[in-house]
Amino acid sequence: MRKVDSIEEYLEVNSHFAEALDVLRQIINSTELVETLKWNAPVYTLNGKNVLGLGAFKNHFSIWFFNGVFLKDERKVLVSADEKTKALRQMRFESLQDINKPVVLAYVNEAIENQYLGKELQISRNEKAVIMPSILNEAFKTAPLFKESFQQLTSGKQREYVEYIESAKRDATKASRLDKIKPMILKGIGLHDKYRNL
Repeated sequence: MRKVDSIEEYLEVNSHFAEALDVLRQIINSTELVETLKWNAPVYTLNGKNVLGLGAFKNHFSIWFFNGVFLKDERKVLVSADEKTKALRQMRFESLQDINKPVVLAYVNEAIENQYLGKELQISRNEKAVIMPSILNEAFKTAPLFKESFQQLTSGKQREYVEYIESAKRDATKASRLDKIKPMILKGIGLHDKYRNL
């Protein structure tokens, strides 16, 4: 997906779900959450902390709850994106008709309450089978689309990006390298792809 500079542009790029995403935006914007654009997607924050985000894919769209593991989910509408996802949960929709406004608002309000209560999953480092740079893990926590794009890469391409970040000695260099590779990962391009085509 190409880089977008505004929420409106995000809706334009995802025109197949634009109307439905706008309905979700209206529900979320009726709360105290602050709408921002992070890592090419709408993200909603409370006191600077990411609470939830919107995502659009080919066949569905969703609300990502960054600490969704703490939501009661009495209606059993939340799914875990993959087996490795500890805290993230998503509420998926396939059409505008799937949106039950009172239910969505109830889940959003519970996520806000949980944020006020400071509920945040602490993952111990020894639980991770693959050692990712902490800067990359932080980016994944706040950018579900970026994480999904990374996971769709081959393991070899993932390794190249991890090594590229880890080989930097200074944190500032790691951060600048991360900024450089984000657009490539979002496009599904490997770090060394341009050399492979020679």
